[in-house]
Amino acid sequence: MSDQRNDGATSADFDLGPAEPTPPIAIHGGPANASVRTTATPVEVSDSILARLRDCGATVDTELESRTESSRDWWPAAMSWATDGQIPARAAAVVRPNQAEQVSSILAICNESRIPVTAAGGRSGVLGGSVPMYGGVLLDLCGLSGIRSVDDGSLVVDVLSGTFGDRFESELRTDHDLTCGHWPQSMTLSTVGGWIACRGAGQFSTRYGKIEDMVVGLDVILADGTEITTGGYPRSATGPDLNQLFVGSEGTLGVITAARLKVHPVPPATAKAAYSVPSFAAGLDLFRGVMRTGATPAVLRLYDEVESDRNFSTGDDLCVVTVLDEGDPVIVEATMAVVEREARSFAGGKSLEDNLIDHWLANRNEVSQLEALIQGGIVVDTMEVSGPWSALADAYSAVTDAMKAVPGCLAASAHCSHSYLDGACVYFTFGGKPSEPTRDAWDRLHAALWDAGQTAALNHGCSVSHHHGIGIHRGEYLRESLGTAHGVLTTIKDALDPHDILNPGKMGMESSFGPGWSGLP
Repeated sequence: MSDQRNDGATSADFDLGPAEPTPPIAIHGGPANASVRTTATPVEVSDSILARLRDCGATVDTELESRTESSRDWWPAAMSWATDGQIPARAAAVVRPNQAEQVSSILAICNESRIPVTAAGGRSGVLGGSVPMYGGVLLDLCGLSGIRSVDDGSLVVDVLSGTFGDRFESELRTDHDLTCGHWPQSMTLSTVGGWIACRGAGQFSTRYGKIEDMVVGLDVILADGTEITTGGYPRSATGPDLNQLFVGSEGTLGVITAARLKVHPVPPATAKAAYSVPSFAAGLDLFRGVMRTGATPAVLRLYDEVESDRNFSTGDDLCVVTVLDEGDPVIVEATMAVVEREARSFAGGKSLEDNLIDHWLANRNEVSQLEALIQGGIVVDTMEVSGPWSALADAYSAVTDAMKAVPGCLAASAHCSHSYLDGACVYFTFGGKPSEPTRDAWDRLHAALWDAGQTAALNHGCSVSHHHGIGIHRGEYLRESLGTAHGVLTTIKDALDPHDILNPGKMGMESSFGPGWSGLP
């Protein structure tokens, strides 16, 4: 184990991105020639409505190429379709406000005219959540950017929702000596509002929590343009927590324009370590033991044999554990001592070179390999679920076995990426080669692998999603998982958005705009 002090924290090592949405993959033939895959009937926006939207002060963009690029995200299925010159759907207009008051006016106009509105930030989601399924308005919120205020005494920051994650963290550290502690792989691709809307998690969540643990309060605009503020207190007994009504709602209940988030002093000390354990189940037991003590190392990651070799070239039949903690030196030292003690309690467990964590830190935000594999006609995707400790070992085996049993599967592997007192997240990666080089064959294999894995996870007591959300792709699984409770979600949607203009057809909900997604086999 190595220790570093007063170095600005290992987690701070990142490069700033462009502070604008990054296209996931080039569209074959160019965006101007792209065809639309969905058969859902698109809603157009009349010239008179476009004029009213412009009068709100927002930029209104109706250029074909811009509408095409703005209507897609990092959904792997849609990335594959792009290689055939297809996009999932296309907005009729891209509207870019730079003030919350403009968002309110835009929604009021669209609500009155029954025009669907799909709120979007960095569009880094991987499940089609920011795809404007029924056309209408793509509401680009990236113009709502920047930190509005910092309460250092209370350790709360007020930030606009279109702020990109890397810029947010950089400004916090540079100007205020603070950190949010939220480090998703999509740090340079995603926005604060996207984190909240999709109930995201960062790679340091075992120390800092998921985004829902960080939200103190929200500014939200409802479908009819009504502006509301939620939360604002450390704890309160003032009825249901309205913060959590909108966290994870994926733009279906309201548009988040700003948030108050918990922050922390930049950690003065860091420490790191790596171990091997004889099996994935043994590693889960190790993590469970650590969490039961109350220790919460910022990073606690377990890789199965396949991913250990893929990521660290171990070449052996072993599972790698990487650990990193940051914070007050006394707490860090105690936390790492607990991890060391628990690791030593497993037969066959041993220390590894801690430069493995350096390798992970240097490559943790790398996303370019996905494009290369998809361009090569390979099916590749990820699926993350959470479950209780008592279920995870069996769920891991069941999911990987189910995927491997699908004809055409080349690999199914996993790592444990986020741990809590009651359970953890297991993050699966899978790939396959279609039986023939056709679009239909790719889609069938992709759907079969997803269905095998997601069904096995649900059957073994796991959630539908840990942090990627639902979007389009997981809608049917959310309905299955929630059962009759899904009707409660629909009832809330009907109450807050009676004309169904907010991101319609997502999260497994039927839409008044007609039949939903039909772009999958």
